[in-house]
Amino acid sequence: MGYEWIDEMFRFSMSKEDLEELEVTLKDMREPVEVYTFVDNACRYCSNTVKLIETLSNVSPKIGGSSLVRHRVVKREADAEGFFKKFNVSRVPTVLMIEGHIRYTGMPAGEEIRGLIETLIRLSTGDSGLNEHTVREIAGLKAPVKIDVIVTPTCPYCPYAALLANMFALESFRSGNKLVMADIIEAYENPDIADKYGVMSVPTIAINGEVEFIGVPYEDQLLERVLEHSRREYLKKVKKEEYMRILRELTEDKES
Repeated sequence: MGYEWIDEMFRFSMSKEDLEELEVTLKDMREPVEVYTFVDNACRYCSNTVKLIETLSNVSPKIGGSSLVRHRVVKREADAEGFFKKFNVSRVPTVLMIEGHIRYTGMPAGEEIRGLIETLIRLSTGDSGLNEHTVREIAGLKAPVKIDVIVTPTCPYCPYAALLANMFALESFRSGNKLVMADIIEAYENPDIADKYGVMSVPTIAINGEVEFIGVPYEDQLLERVLEHSRREYLKKVKKEEYMRILRELTEDKES
């Protein structure tokens, strides 16, 4: 057996009834959401990913004739504007939103489509669904946090973990600090990342490179670990700045 069973998970098609239901679901959107899909010629599931996002764009509400899901495909071989470098994209397909602070590394296939749709709606309405305490704490972060959520297309719980991480990124972006990145990583397409984290079950959630959860955490549990990792990064930064200050003073003393 080859890749046929995996390929089947990444097929994308919708019936007329599915499209009608999707159109009703997306009617909750209010403001435009820009979505970038990064592809190249050697990518196995790029065409399916483009088809998925194009479908979401086509059935999303229109304002002034323009879809609220505003989709742009960026091809590695024709990236004259340098978007791959700008958004630090190396793997394809990759789907980006809110300036790359929410990203899907690998196709958001199968069960993940549900989480993607809900993410688009919440980005459009500006309502993350997080409680006020969480929103305040995220706005007060002082150092970067990257939340990696390892998922598979058949995992029924993965969309909830992905959505939670995405909403942390949304609130960080809305606050202006833009210190949280949520990366939803599809395990079959990125087995090296899954291996790095020793993934045996999904969803697996890592923060700044350290596995913190297997399964879906509660909001306050994720917040606790995000705050701790941000604090650690901030202390590293302060210590480095102090070291550089002392080094400059020693250099100046030698020169005087």
